[in-house]
Amino acid sequence: MTQKQPLLVIAAGGTGGHMFPAQALAEAMLRKGWRVKLSTDARGARYTGGFPHVVEIEEVSSATFARGGIFAKAMVPLRIGAGIIGAILKMRRDKPKAVVGFGGYPTIPALAAARVLNVPRMIHEQNGVLGRVNKIFATRVNAVACGTWPTALPDGANPVYTGNPVRAEVLARDTSGYIAPGDYPMSILVIGGSQGARALSDTVPPAIAALPTELLQHISVSHQARDEDMERVSAFYAEHGIRADVQPFFNDIPRRMSEAQLVISRAGASSVADISVIGRPSILVPYPYATDDHQTANARGLVEAGAAILIPESRLDVDTLSEQIRTVLDNPEGAMQMSRAAQGHARPDATDALVELVEHLSSVAPNI
Repeated sequence: MTQKQPLLVIAAGGTGGHMFPAQALAEAMLRKGWRVKLSTDARGARYTGGFPHVVEIEEVSSATFARGGIFAKAMVPLRIGAGIIGAILKMRRDKPKAVVGFGGYPTIPALAAARVLNVPRMIHEQNGVLGRVNKIFATRVNAVACGTWPTALPDGANPVYTGNPVRAEVLARDTSGYIAPGDYPMSILVIGGSQGARALSDTVPPAIAALPTELLQHISVSHQARDEDMERVSAFYAEHGIRADVQPFFNDIPRRMSEAQLVISRAGASSVADISVIGRPSILVPYPYATDDHQTANARGLVEAGAAILIPESRLDVDTLSEQIRTVLDNPEGAMQMSRAAQGHARPDATDALVELVEHLSSVAPNI
């Protein structure tokens, strides 16, 4: 890497939902000949192991009002202010061509500095509702790249639908044909995400067990469950003679999803993107405590496209879920239509769209 190459500053907070799409953009911009610097905090640094080694990782002073006592909260503005001043000084020295924020409090210093210095800047929002920090900057950036469509935005924002970047392993499965349900082995994939999976562990196993015998005899299940739920979930499936693989985390979700006739899932942005790209019928149960109910917003596109069935957790019970599972698996033609609708809603080119937007902004907007 040389100083003559254009520099992109990526700012991302300390969750996988922010860091994974940031990594996808970093890898793509490096292939385009850019230098890339990642601005994050100590929490975000835990997710940087997958970033290419040539990406400069810079930990910034930031904080959140969501954690800590009264003194810690009182210090938040000071820490953020120090981070902004430091970011301004570094940008004057490094002269980035563009700054992209992916959400979270650690993005505040880089985005605020970019605004002060009039550096081309944009944010990427993974969910259908803006996160707290992205909401602050939505009208203060040149563009808002939307991972979910539609996304609720304030007046004055400049939205561009790019989709959410997915892993290479997911993209590799986007051409795997869907095998509609029938009188042969079928698979159901259950993925609960990192929060709130207990509701699925409580409801999905008995809902599957309640299916008619002629349908149940063909079914096997891959069920992602919390550590504390694994034993009882595994025991329930075994007691009811249901073939099931229960684990706290699957390293091969793209493969399991591509082989599934039905996916039952929370509606996190990454899960919805994976389901769309691979193209599988789904039953989505949004996590009810997500900020501003953003998982329901995430699910809306697939539901309106006819690719998914939405069950709010408040209405989730064994009979309702079992009936919806049967609706999909007893209707091969309808399931095939859901699969096609999911892929029709997908943006497998999300990373390319982000790259194009960065290059466009850096070429037309003022710079330091």
